[in-house]
Amino acid sequence: MTKTLVTYQLDGEIALIGINRPEKRNALSAETANQIILAAERAGQEAKAGVIFGHGEHFSAGLDLVAIGAQRRNGITDDQKRLRHEGHQGFDAISRGAIPFVAALQGAVIGYGLELAASAQIRVADRTAYFALPEAMRGIFVGGGGSVRIQRLLGYARMADMMLTRRVLLADEAHVQNLCQYLVEPGEALEKAKALARTITENVALSNWTICNILPRMADLSHDDGFMLEQMAAHYTFGAESQARLDQFASKTAPRLRKEGER
Repeated sequence: MTKTLVTYQLDGEIALIGINRPEKRNALSAETANQIILAAERAGQEAKAGVIFGHGEHFSAGLDLVAIGAQRRNGITDDQKRLRHEGHQGFDAISRGAIPFVAALQGAVIGYGLELAASAQIRVADRTAYFALPEAMRGIFVGGGGSVRIQRLLGYARMADMMLTRRVLLADEAHVQNLCQYLVEPGEALEKAKALARTITENVALSNWTICNILPRMADLSHDDGFMLEQMAAHYTFGAESQARLDQFASKTAPRLRKEGER
């Protein structure tokens, strides 16, 4: 019987995508990564927000090095060199797709696993999580989009430190250095991620799409071009549902903005 490498479940308006190789610390083979991408694309059609997590004690210990070593033993063909890596265009189904994603992190978040986590808009780590980029130790380089996505979270100096010295960041360090936005107690990352995803589903869907797709592109633009794109995005996002919600606010029937923990 073929094992399901990636699980998919709808929880109301949330899609739950689980990496299901706990016996391998959720190491990511090419097939596993492809199944995650397909699940993310499916979630964009069926849900309003998604959660990515790892079954077992770890989110993902990274690239399946045994598999990649076997594949590369005879070298890389020119045809293979021309193929886009799954983590580049494929992970854009998460980072710049139809809906926002929250990553729930515990245990190992290493290499390719960290590249996957970095493609989510929000990351929640519990205190068992630890983060590393040890590719240079194996004679390889990040290939799943990390040199772009992770570097934009950390900055060059911190990422170079992790890659050159194989520095391992514990959860509290990763939180300070912007690898995760939320830090929770052991075993609580998935529930916190689902709670955040439910909050996200309460937003207007087009506003969520604009945040995922327009906001990151502004970092690539000049000052004036960024303002121009912002103006266009603001006009594009406004629609009938926007007007209805503004009318609710004016009539004092809209939900209140509450601080975390406030009832």
